[in-house]
This record gives sequence, structure tokens and C-alpha cells, in this order.
Amino acid sequence: MAGTLIDTLFARVQAQPAATAYRFLTDGEVDGPVEEMTYARLGRRTRALAAALQEVAPQRALLLYPAGLEFVEAFFACLAAGVVAVPAPVPEWESRALHRLRRLVTHADVQLVLAPRRVVDEAAAWRTQLPELAGVAWLATDTIPDDRETSFRAHDPEPDAVAFIQYTSGSTSAPRGVQLTHANLLHNQAVIAAGLGHDPAVLESRDGALFASWLPMYHDMGLIAPVLHTVYLGGHSVLMSPLHFLQRPERWLRAIAASGAHTSGGPNFAYELCLRRIAPEQLHGLDLSRWQVAFNGAEPVRATTIARFTETFAAAGFAARAMQPVYGLAEATLMVTAADTTAAPTRLEIPGRYLVGDRARSAELVGVGRPPAGITVAIADPEHGTARAEGVEGEIWVAGNSVAAGYFRDEAATAATFGATLPGDDRRYLRTGDLGFLSGGELFVTGRQKDLLIVDGRNHYPQDLELTAESAHPAVRAGCVAAFSVDFGVGGEQPVVVAEVREEVAAEPVRSCCRNPRTGRNVRRWSVRRSCRSGCGRRGANRPSTRR
Repeated sequence: MAGTLIDTLFARVQAQPAATAYRFLTDGEVDGPVEEMTYARLGRRTRALAAALQEVAPQRALLLYPAGLEFVEAFFACLAAGVVAVPAPVPEWESRALHRLRRLVTHADVQLVLAPRRVVDEAAAWRTQLPELAGVAWLATDTIPDDRETSFRAHDPEPDAVAFIQYTSGSTSAPRGVQLTHANLLHNQAVIAAGLGHDPAVLESRDGALFASWLPMYHDMGLIAPVLHTVYLGGHSVLMSPLHFLQRPERWLRAIAASGAHTSGGPNFAYELCLRRIAPEQLHGLDLSRWQVAFNGAEPVRATTIARFTETFAAAGFAARAMQPVYGLAEATLMVTAADTTAAPTRLEIPGRYLVGDRARSAELVGVGRPPAGITVAIADPEHGTARAEGVEGEIWVAGNSVAAGYFRDEAATAATFGATLPGDDRRYLRTGDLGFLSGGELFVTGRQKDLLIVDGRNHYPQDLELTAESAHPAVRAGCVAAFSVDFGVGGEQPVVVAEVREEVAAEPVRSCCRNPRTGRNVRRWSVRRSCRSGCGRRGANRPSTRR
């Protein structure tokens, strides 16, 4: 049995050298230029780059790559050379991204930057803004010849050795680097296989077609699932840039259809973007019937999104049972729970969950499944550290060999987050900071402990406020609403909602009595709880009338 993913890769190279591992859609189009990589090619580039890394011998290396297969080569090379990889997005010369990169570089204390030659050359324009990189060496990996592989020395890391550091944030707070070991990676690969229904029989029935993905490769969901899991199973996957997906979401669906991929997915907003940007006529010729698992995670899973996506794309062969809500986080490597892949998602209505005006409204939650073997999920009282009964909300705690080693250079946060225990249970639990409950053994996520808004003694979940705002008027963009609280001092904490609206939404017809009697134009006013300003007695319907 392989001890690390590198062992797995080299076993694949020996067993299936000519088989394709990845196909990268250079411009995002299925009929456009494609870069292919066989297992033999991936093994050769891994050994060549690893040999160059062994010569420099850094402890940690920053990976700065645009979307593409060069990142994949560099990541596996770091694993093979015993260098701790630190994936990061190319900043694209934008000030906020540069600020985040500066904090990450400082915190990670990298000794080497790996990048393609074009990024090394372009970086001269912004490296002056990053004095933290002044003494750090750069290595253009695409200039390293294949014949360097002859000097590669096999490295056999301990299972508990850190494989790479996944940075989870840093835009508004200090960056936090999750240390993932070789053992964590292998364990979670088995969890992913069980959760997504992946096995050799599935691969054989689909000629190895596994993933189609636009997810960023420097991020845990895009790296550990489509990139690493492809090698773990020995299949092949189609990859594309997230920018190409954002520009034209139908590219993602066409990549799934053309490749016959078994699995693909992303956050809830990706499905919303498809609903918003893909016109009915673009479904012509699109066949999604072979898409077996459409995982949905990394942010709140919306029941309304699932219903609308399933209904809209049923015309293209998309099956309701294919939609699979999942739950996971970087601190647990990636996957924690996954819904059943043979049935439609579980939906649970919670009466009186939030208020609209003076009226209580119910909310529909979506189950994110059960933990596969090797993962334990508990719901705990966050203050007293005791288990809560089924159906009772609390903090989600996770135990298992996928739970990371801790945070890099942050012993206090590691102890607070990774050292939780329950009475009578000697397992070490990860405190996720997420709230939820179990029902019938299935996990339902209700929100983030830190995000909870408490106003006048009442709990408000930001995702509920955001959903209310989205449904208030068709001009509000789905997925483009943010709810948070602001402390106004004397007035106390108050909720604030910021929403992006579409200017192109046509104005709704308004009664003539709602027109300004002097100008003849429609009155542009919010009228949620008021009668029409013109005196007709017509009450508002949670929407503004607009001028024509």
C-alpha cells in the first residue's frame, strides 16, 4: 500500500505511462487548444523539478502559477523533494492581492518562489512593492530540462511530515496556514472516494473520465479533489481556468458534457451564476446526463438554488439525484461529510427561523450528508464542551485522521482549535467554528459562530438575511448580498445589508394612482410597510416601484 501520494504517482507512472492524467483547456473552450499530460510526462517533470529543488534544499517554497499544468508539476515536485509547498494565487498586480501575498510571504517564511518564466519576468514590476521577497530566490520551473530527472534522489517522508501549507484567509485578518501531512492527504483521499462514490469500477465504466473542474488549483477544493484525487484513482480529468468559467459559465457545463466527467462541482454561487448567465437557447446540444455527482459546498447550500438548477438543466439531462451537498474545511484537509449520491438532497423546513417585519418565516435547510468511515462528527456545546443531542444546534466538531496537524507558527490557535475533547471520549476534535445539528445522522449546517448576529437578544443568521434580501426584488443579484452587524455604540449592534442590484431589470407596471400627479412619473420609493404615497391605499409588497 502506498505510503504517500508520491508513491501513488510513481506507481501510476509505472503501470499506465501512456494514459492521460490531465487535459487543460487553454482558453476554456472544449473545441479550443488543449494541453495534455500523460502519467509518464507528469512523472518525468516531477522528478526533474524535484532534482532542482533538492539542489537548492529550501524548507518551504511559494508556488505562484496561473491556472495550468505547470502548477501541478511544481506541486508534485515539492512532495517528491521533501519541500513544503505553499500554494498562492498570482496577484495580477492588484493592490489588495499584493497586500494579501505580502502577509502570506511574511508568515510562511518561504526561502524559494517557484513560478513559470513569464511570471518571474512580470514580477519585476511589482516585487518592489514586496520587500519581503527581496532575499528570496526565484526558480523558473519551465526552464528546467527533463534530463534533470536523472539526478533525482528518492525521498521517503514520514507520514506525519508536513506535505504542504494551505492558507485559508488573510484578506481581513492575519493569514492562517493549515499544516497538512502526507497522512492527512492519503486519509482524505479515501474519504473523498467514499463520499463521491469513486472506485475502480466507476473509472472503468467511464474510460477513466473523473473530474471536470474550473476551481482554483491553489485552493483546497480545487487542489485536493480534482488534481490530487485524479492521481489517487488513476483516472483523467479536464481542468480550466476559473477566469474562463466566470467569463462564460456555460464553458464549465460544456466541459462536463464533452469529457463525460463523472464528478464536478463548486460553491453554491457557481450554480447561481449558471442560472443567471446561461440563456435557454444555450442548452441546445448540451448533454449533462453522464454528470453523476455535482458537489456543492464551501459556502451555504441554498435549497432554492438546488431546485432552480435541477429544474432548469433537467432539459439538458441533469438528474436531481446528481446534486450532492458536501461539507468540509481546510483544517480537516477537505471533505468531512457528503450527501448520498443515489438520491436527491435532503431538505428540512425549520419553522419560525427568522423574522420579516413582525412575521416569523420558515427556512429550508439542506442536509450535507453523513461522514464516511474514518471521520466522526459531533455537535457540541461550544461553551461547556459537552455533546448535544440529535436535533439540537451546537458547534460542529470533527475527529479523524484527516484533521490537520495544526496552524503553522501559531501554537495558541492550534491548541484552541485542534485540542478539543468530549467527556468520556479520548479522541482529539477539531473545533470548526461552524454551527449545525444532526438529524437522522445527517449533518445540517446552520451558520458560522463568528458570523451570528445578535440584535436585541435575538439570533440572526446572515445567510437568512441575505436570502430575504435576494427574494425581495428581482433586481437583487443572487449571491451578491452581504449581511453583517455594526456596533453603533449607544444604539448597540445593528444589522446591515449590502446588496448589488441589476440596472437592466425592467420596471414593473405600476398603477396610475402611484404616479406623481405633477410630473406623471412613477413614484420611486420603498414601500415595505406603507400605503401608496399617492393615497390609493395600495400596500407595498417588499419591492420599490421604479421610474420608466
